[in-house]
Amino acid sequence: MLTDYYFSLLVKLSVSAGIASVLARSGRFKAMLMLENRSLNQRLKLGLWFSIVYGATVAARLSSPNYKAADLSLEGSLLAGILGGYVTGLFSGIVIAVPAALAHQPLAMPLLAGIGLLGGVLRDLSPDPEEIWRFSPFLDLNLVRFFKETRNYQRTAFHLLAFAGILSAEFLRQMLGGRVDSLQPDLHPQPLRTAALYTATLFAVTIPLKIWNNTRNEKKLEEQQRLLVEARLAALTSQINPHFLFNTLNSVSSLIRTDPNQARVMVVKLSKVLRRLLRNHDTFSPLRDELSFIEDYLAIEVVRFGDKLRFEKDVAEETLDMLVPSMLLQPLVENSIKHGLSSKVEGGTIRIRTENRGERLRLLVEDDGVGIPESKLATLLGGGIGVTNVNERLKVLFGNDYRMWIDSQPGRGTRIEIEVPELQTEAAAV
Repeated sequence: MLTDYYFSLLVKLSVSAGIASVLARSGRFKAMLMLENRSLNQRLKLGLWFSIVYGATVAARLSSPNYKAADLSLEGSLLAGILGGYVTGLFSGIVIAVPAALAHQPLAMPLLAGIGLLGGVLRDLSPDPEEIWRFSPFLDLNLVRFFKETRNYQRTAFHLLAFAGILSAEFLRQMLGGRVDSLQPDLHPQPLRTAALYTATLFAVTIPLKIWNNTRNEKKLEEQQRLLVEARLAALTSQINPHFLFNTLNSVSSLIRTDPNQARVMVVKLSKVLRRLLRNHDTFSPLRDELSFIEDYLAIEVVRFGDKLRFEKDVAEETLDMLVPSMLLQPLVENSIKHGLSSKVEGGTIRIRTENRGERLRLLVEDDGVGIPESKLATLLGGGIGVTNVNERLKVLFGNDYRMWIDSQPGRGTRIEIEVPELQTEAAAV
């Protein structure tokens, strides 16, 4: 008999952990957990989650009296109040008690409604919303915190109050006894069994908090990683734009004295390019937009180099709507001009080719310039702004799911190939 009783308490903890794990897999429930300040509608929605799930445990107990351990109505009402506040706790407590009220247990509804409000009181007493998630069911740990953390007594006092609040809720349920028909000791309780019951209630409240807190931490970590990626990409992009502007203004300044008309043409074309840069803040852009930008950029460089600079492109039609990282090609083209063609007396040609290779996009930028010495080629990705920046952004965006390699021979030119996963624009996907 004693073994059966303790086994029932273990079942109760298992059911509590199972419910918490199932709810943690719901995207909507996780979104609710991430909110600290909720509207009335959001509080009621959160209360509905608790009502449906924990109300089902009451129905399970009523349909099979031998499984009273499955009833987590007290724990559900208390959790609803602690996480959602007074409205959520009161609403959940009332709805959770509906099956019991229909089974002629009229005190269940006021009891659970009051426990839901008690959860709201505990939430208000928390000095910081995060302290709710740090609550420990171990009394010795809470006492150590109380005497050790003298500078933060509000935190430790809250943990002790939450500890006492959960025990008080269970005590009230035991005082009502059979009128709420829950798992309880016999009419002549033994101290060990009573301690086990109260301990089980403490853990049945705490286990969901710990499971859901892990879910929150994972969600926060994902969000922090996303923000870190965005910040890193913004830093890399902001590195390109001043660099590009600086080089172009240098070209304008060299033309002002020698060819003022060409300098004015160059300024007009530069304004067009800058307008596009200021308008585009997206991480990805359609390939057709990137090629259009390259044409505008090369129009500026043609003013500087004249007929010595030629541009050819061989673009597969099906690749035009594929997405590529914004400002991906411009640094590579600029490198070809600066290091490959500018020192070549007769000038040269820049070619851009694109190809769709079975859910992969292949990009090729090549020139027939002076090439790169083998000694410098080995360290090219580790220095400079252009090629290094492109490689870093590809690494941030795609991890290891991309390829970038450089092939160059002195006197014959340089070829840079990039292969990334296929990403389609919304218009192309329809």
